[in-house]
Amino acid sequence: MGHSDRGLRRLAAGTLLAAFGGTSAPDWVLRGLEDGLGGVTLFGFNVGEPAALGALTAALRAAGDPVISLDEEGGDVTRLAYHVGSPYPGNAALGAVDDTGLTRRVYRAIGSELAACGVTLDMAPDADVNTAADNPVIGTRAFGDDPALVARHTMAAVEGLQAMGVAACVKHFPGHGATTVDSHLAVPVVDVPLDVLRSRELVPFQAAIAAGTKSIMTAHVAVPVLTGDRPATLSPAAITGLLRDDLGYRGVVISDALDMQAITDGVGLAGGAVLSLAAGADLLCLGPKPGPDDVERIIAEIVAAVRDGRLAAARLEEAAARTQALRLWSGSRAGAPAEPVTVGLDAARRAVRLDGSPGPLKDPLVVELDTPPTIAVGDVPWGVAPWLPQAEVVRVRPAEASAADLLGRAVDRSLLVVVKDAHRYADSRALVSELVTARPDAIVVEMGLPVWRPGGAAYIATYGAARANAQAAMELLAV
Repeated sequence: MGHSDRGLRRLAAGTLLAAFGGTSAPDWVLRGLEDGLGGVTLFGFNVGEPAALGALTAALRAAGDPVISLDEEGGDVTRLAYHVGSPYPGNAALGAVDDTGLTRRVYRAIGSELAACGVTLDMAPDADVNTAADNPVIGTRAFGDDPALVARHTMAAVEGLQAMGVAACVKHFPGHGATTVDSHLAVPVVDVPLDVLRSRELVPFQAAIAAGTKSIMTAHVAVPVLTGDRPATLSPAAITGLLRDDLGYRGVVISDALDMQAITDGVGLAGGAVLSLAAGADLLCLGPKPGPDDVERIIAEIVAAVRDGRLAAARLEEAAARTQALRLWSGSRAGAPAEPVTVGLDAARRAVRLDGSPGPLKDPLVVELDTPPTIAVGDVPWGVAPWLPQAEVVRVRPAEASAADLLGRAVDRSLLVVVKDAHRYADSRALVSELVTARPDAIVVEMGLPVWRPGGAAYIATYGAARANAQAAMELLAV
């Protein structure tokens, strides 16, 4: 064992992407970076003004050589615009337009914003093939349900981000699209034979590898034929066997957040870290829950695992070399000329679909049906209020709302009903149906996936609930 304790500890720390609260870097993170911490993952609560984010990343860089990552998918999953909603539509809208040039331009714009703020790796694009309509965690985050379409747009997204010197991280390998369980809460199972996996889930990942993606994120998803009952994040068969040996991938493998219950409920945080590294992961995303004591415990456990032979030191050296190659690539890239942020609104306008012919708006009442936020999205504002200043906007919980009361308030007024993923919520469908039956002239706006639609009314599908999607929808009604 040729490593000093200090050298081994640095190698172990180098595999971790820590997270922290607040908009400035705490001392424990700065000290950690001095001692070799691999980097950080930023969340919505870390992001203030763009200038403040630039100051935060500069402070992190002054302390060490961190990979600085966040989840900026555009659309519903945004960190840069966490407090206002994204100016870019998400993947479902881009897939609906199906113009790979447009997708490339949107991701170039996102990449140029991230590069300007000092972010070096974007945990995007989402390359999942969304085959389960009731998928609680992917949905509008996917380009669609057709593997070839998802593959060509994944390629365009990778090219767009990386042209701006920001590393892409294609997720969630080997595919989270056919799941109906949120892996933040439990281990979803994709019980399909390998040939289905190859012809469906893996197609976009092969395209991403061909496009030169700098990183790929694993899913906490079990594929019994491949991983048994283990999630892919902990599976040598998934990461080393399938991704490295079969698909020939040489870049950085990043684990999805290890503080998700799919991992912590089973093997614990530190145990999960060791198993994920042994399976072939290079960087471990820790997520927002673990604090400084947890990070110390994880490092100690990785060191102990090398000492007692559960984890080869060579595995840590390989991870360090891959991560270093990623850092060198990031440092050497001069970004191409920036795309204007307006490309986002252009894309949202091209994606929006109107069916029917709504009349001019008269003293409109807007009923927005509240949808529980997912953990991936967080609590990002959504809805149409900013674009209809003249309207009265009511946000209701479908299970508690009275259709009769709402209809009473809408007498002699235009009625707009705004939903998000109505196909996933029986209460939402029941309320919308009741409102539209009484008011066939109502306008229904679906800001999730347009899987279910009521009869009758004018129907607008936005393919996402980003700020740009809402603006594009309301422009159709401005008479």
